[in-house]
Amino acid sequence: MTMNRGLLLLMSVATGLAVAGNYFAQPLLDLIGRELGVGPSAAALMVTAAQAGYALGLILLVPLGDLMERRRLAVALYLATAAFLLVSAAAPNGTVLLISTALTALTSVGAQVVVPFAATLADPAERGRVVGTVMTGLMLGLLLARTASGALSELGGWRTVYWVNALLMVAMAVLLRIFLPRLGGDGQRLSYAGLLRSTVAMFRHEVLLRWRAGIGALSLASFSVLWTALTFLLVQPPYEWSESAIGLFGLAGAVGALTATVAGRLADRGHVQLVTGAGTVLLVASWAAIAAGAHSLLWLLAGVIVLDLAHQAVLNSSQNVLYALRPEARNRINSAFMTALFLGGAVGSGLTSVVWVFGGWAGVCVLGATFSAGTVVLWVLERVTSRPAVHKGTTDLHHQKENESVAHRTDHRRHRNRVHRADEGAGRG
Repeated sequence: MTMNRGLLLLMSVATGLAVAGNYFAQPLLDLIGRELGVGPSAAALMVTAAQAGYALGLILLVPLGDLMERRRLAVALYLATAAFLLVSAAAPNGTVLLISTALTALTSVGAQVVVPFAATLADPAERGRVVGTVMTGLMLGLLLARTASGALSELGGWRTVYWVNALLMVAMAVLLRIFLPRLGGDGQRLSYAGLLRSTVAMFRHEVLLRWRAGIGALSLASFSVLWTALTFLLVQPPYEWSESAIGLFGLAGAVGALTATVAGRLADRGHVQLVTGAGTVLLVASWAAIAAGAHSLLWLLAGVIVLDLAHQAVLNSSQNVLYALRPEARNRINSAFMTALFLGGAVGSGLTSVVWVFGGWAGVCVLGATFSAGTVVLWVLERVTSRPAVHKGTTDLHHQKENESVAHRTDHRRHRNRVHRADEGAGRG
């Protein structure tokens, strides 16, 4: 098992494309509604359908990575996503589009199979950087999907967005099939029902998972508050931007997302707790700049970049901690962690609409800052209440990474020697 730059880039792009399909429709809801003859409320159900589908995929499909051969699972999910995107592209009415949107989101969790796959292939000493790079691709797909969909829809209509994404997903499936190594699951003795029970039980058995799930959920809630309310702010004075211009604002968030590898490198050097703590404090600080952004584009841009940077730092450092807990159960841990994150994001988005009506931008900023402050509180509580365990866990993590790194290099040498002997045998033959 090896991880080179080309494979890392492929896995990063693959995760970004998989999640992007869940966000392409958001800036196109009005256009889709008018063509298919559905009202705004019915069109908006597509967002809910995508969220519900993704949640089910996290719970029902991602744990399969600990049971099945992982390359086959990833390729199957990418091909299924491509098929459902084709159905969306050809949808004759709103009902078909709604169903295909939910199914696309369900299988798009293939991205969450690829992330722990990358963590397993990586040398333990570089796991933080590798996971950070792959998650950068995921976040860029999430943030830039709106920008790309606006551009593609202007070129050939809203259906073009789905046609292009479907073709790209097929291409990704082929490339993953060619370049990913075979990687068997470690939970073959579990039944599917037992696998799901084991996933839920992770919260009971792993204290760090509970803390990190709470921190991550509040961080994503804060992130969702911003990106849900941003459109409300930018369509009114003093901005009064068009939908296409608002879509371009995702580029600002992408700047923050690109810093994820920095957080990963710091985590690899033993500063994982420092990265988490700094990330939570920056989350709170970002909302001061975002609040000032009500009347200043520069402050708004600064706040968005800092918030995205901070969220990435919290997410990446948490994954670095969790993926080292139980290597044989990485997909189940990832499923549990990401489900908690999703719930936090859904709560953040849901509350934002209500708070905007009654409190405007100021109320939204208070809400986002409150979620961010919660991450600081949970991080401090984790450090205080689990100090002996955390200290021991940090030491064990260091030793585990050293042992895993030795095992990783040994496995690589054995694989290289087998290939060399095979080549010699072929030459003698």
